[in-house]
Amino acid sequence: MYGKIIFNADLKVLTGMHIGGGSAFSAIGAVDSPVVRDTISRLPIIPGSSLKGKLRTLLARSLAADITKLPEPNGDGKEIKRLFGASAPDIVKSRLQFSDCFLKNKDELEKVGLTEVKFENTISRSTSVANPRQIERVISGSVFGFCVVYDLENEADLEEDMEYFIKGLKLLQMDYLGGHGTRGYGRVSFENFKLKQPEKSLTEEKLQEISNLFKEVEKYALLPV
Repeated sequence: MYGKIIFNADLKVLTGMHIGGGSAFSAIGAVDSPVVRDTISRLPIIPGSSLKGKLRTLLARSLAADITKLPEPNGDGKEIKRLFGASAPDIVKSRLQFSDCFLKNKDELEKVGLTEVKFENTISRSTSVANPRQIERVISGSVFGFCVVYDLENEADLEEDMEYFIKGLKLLQMDYLGGHGTRGYGRVSFENFKLKQPEKSLTEEKLQEISNLFKEVEKYALLPV
């Protein structure tokens, strides 16, 4: 059996989120650490690579006997490698394909601004010298379109694959996305999951059964607002 299941949802930003876009040059007075943006629209985005990497790390940590000694990605268990892939010693193709997430409520947010600049400051304990910096954040209330495609290669693995995918999404909502999470940045939630299958590989009853499982994800938001 081979088919695809498409997962769509709303990824809502609950606290200011910073996923850095990098800057080789910053003019005097410019933001020190800008957010990543789409090249054409210049709107903030959430890269698919950021989501994939965070989910994989959270799952690996949840399964590790010692979280201070996490394996390299190629050393993950077969359950994680099936979903996220591996390159050695044997190539394992990722069953999950993550898309970049694009802003859905631009018109609503433009009234107040799509991003904010937060001033951070670290002070040396030994010298009391301050190190101020400006960090750009996507504002609370931003909604991004979440889209992941799952390759259905073996129906016997489907239940376990969905179990780990759902677990990762739950863990993300109790953790953070992007940088500076221990300071309160990057809390997110998922809403309005919708599943579809272009090739009709599964019965509608089975697809609905899977869809019902993802309703549990929506209950795990750390800050239900």
